[in-house]
Amino acid sequence: MLEPLSLAAGLSWGSGLRLYLTVLLAGVFARLGLVHLPDTLSVLASPWVIGVAAVLTVTEFLADKIPAFDSLWDAIHTFIRIPAGAVLAAGALGHADPALLTVAALAGGTLAGTAHLAKAGTRALINLSPEPVSNIVTSTAEDGLVFGGLLLALFVPVLFLLLMVGFLMLAAWVLPRLWRGVQGGFRGMATHMVSRFARSRHD
Repeated sequence: MLEPLSLAAGLSWGSGLRLYLTVLLAGVFARLGLVHLPDTLSVLASPWVIGVAAVLTVTEFLADKIPAFDSLWDAIHTFIRIPAGAVLAAGALGHADPALLTVAALAGGTLAGTAHLAKAGTRALINLSPEPVSNIVTSTAEDGLVFGGLLLALFVPVLFLLLMVGFLMLAAWVLPRLWRGVQGGFRGMATHMVSRFARSRHD
């Protein structure tokens, strides 16, 4: 069960960060015969799916490098990445017992949601800074992280699953602090804008 579990965890975690890149990599690796996907995910190796995933990957790659727009992109994809992570996690287990597939979908959605919230929160906090360099560097690092993580999920499942346990523990500690940081940053920005507006009216 290690390989299906690692595949399910890898696809759902990757979906939370870079859905289209995750689908593209899984489809290309399957198409090249480097990995074997269960029948329930064989559609990922379709040339049509690979082609659409490639176009969307390039689109997301560019959109994610634009400060502020990346947060809008993340907000929209909250309703796409998490359900996709649940579907891919369930599909990774093939034709298993319905109860097991339900558990896999719930766990996959949770893992995708955790990765997505960590990404979105980090990027929102970075976007409070006026300079774009940190945004681009972080986005590029996320691209590499998904690529490397999916390679581990497909070819070194034990190590990847151990890393996922560590990721969940770290996320449980980081997410509340990210949320407070973003809230504080936006409150500070709002206060600054109000004070500037008040000064301009006074002048």
